Amino acid sequence: MTDQELTHYVQQVSQKYFQRPFRHQANFNRRLKTTGGRYHLTDHHIDINLRFAEDSDKSILLGIVKHELCHYHLHLAGGGYRHRDRDFKQWLVAVGGSRYAPAPIRVAPEIQYQCQQCGQKYLRRRHLNTQRYVCSKCGGHLQLVQQGRIQKCDK
Repeated sequence: MTDQELTHYVQQVSQKYFQRPFRHQANFNRRLKTTGGRYHLTDHHIDINLRFAEDSDKSILLGIVKHELCHYHLHLAGGGYRHRDRDFKQWLVAVGGSRYAPAPIRVAPEIQYQCQQCGQKYLRRRHLNTQRYVCSKCGGHLQLVQQGRIQKCDK
């Protein structure tokens, strides 16, 4: 999905759920790590986290867009657009937007070492110096067995 397609999608969601036009830009922001999106008060554009757009579950992206559109329309109308304001909370419930972004799934490296004498396995996220470190059970030399990736959920 490109930025133009995202802007068109946000315009459709705005018309469908808010019955108001979205007249500004929506962009993907690769630097967003913990939030789903961001509404800018100065120039009224919306940034969306690219990770949630690439996710197969499109309901997450829809919830994030609704959340940011609540900020957008309330700010332009002069209402309470902040998270703590009653207007914002009521609109968010009325349109079915997400209150919080789900924890993004990150991929962490998995490196497996094995002792050459006793066969003890060690799982690590970082490489270790096999010339310096030895097995904690028998003192044997360690050898790199495999290098892969595991999925972890940020909390």
